Amino acid sequence: MKLLVGLGNPGPKYAGNRHNIGFMAVDEIVRRHGFSPWRKRFQGETAEVTLGGEKVLALKPMIYMNESGRSVGEAMRFFGIDPADVIVLYDELDLEPAKVRVRLGGGAAGHNGIRSIIAHAGPHFQRVRLGIGHPGDRALVHPHVLSDFANAEKAWLDPLIDAVAEHIPLMIRGEDGSFQNKVHLALNPPPEKPAKKAEN
Repeated sequence: MKLLVGLGNPGPKYAGNRHNIGFMAVDEIVRRHGFSPWRKRFQGETAEVTLGGEKVLALKPMIYMNESGRSVGEAMRFFGIDPADVIVLYDELDLEPAKVRVRLGGGAAGHNGIRSIIAHAGPHFQRVRLGIGHPGDRALVHPHVLSDFANAEKAWLDPLIDAVAEHIPLMIRGEDGSFQNKVHLALNPPPEKPAKKAEN
C-alpha cells in the first residue's frame, strides 16, 4: 500500500496559498484517477483507489502544516505502511516555479511540514518537491508562502498540477526518474522539427 500525502493548511483562508500546492496536487490526482469520496480520519481527509494493482491512500492532514506528521504517522501505524511507501507532495522555495524534483530521504530544508513528518516517521520517505520560487529575501518568505498564487502564475501552475496528476502512477510504481522526466517534458515540450519541403 502506498500513502500519498499532500501538504497544506486547512480551511478556505489558505486554499489558494502557495504553501497549499500539495493539497492542490492531491485533489487533482484524486479527481483524475477516480478515488473514493473523501472521508475524515487520521486527523485529516483520506480517499482510496487501486492504481496498477497497488492500493493507494491519499491523505490531506487537516491540522496545521507544522503538525502534519501527527496525521501521517497515524495513517502509517494503522495500515503498517513503511516510510519508503510514503510519497509527500509539497511546496519548495528553492526550486524555480514549475520545476519538480523527486528524492528519497534527506532533511527538512526549513519546511515545517516535512520537519514534522520526519519527527513522526523518520526521514526515509519519498518527496515530490513542487517549485514555487523564492521571493529573494528571507524576511519575505513567510508572506510569500502564505499568500495566494497570482493570476499570472496560473499559466504554469495549472499545467504543473495537470502533469503531476497525469503521471503520478509512475511514482506509485516506483519509477521516480520516469515520473520526473514525464512531468518535465509535459511542461517543456521539445520544439517541433520543421516539416521537410516536398521535392519537385
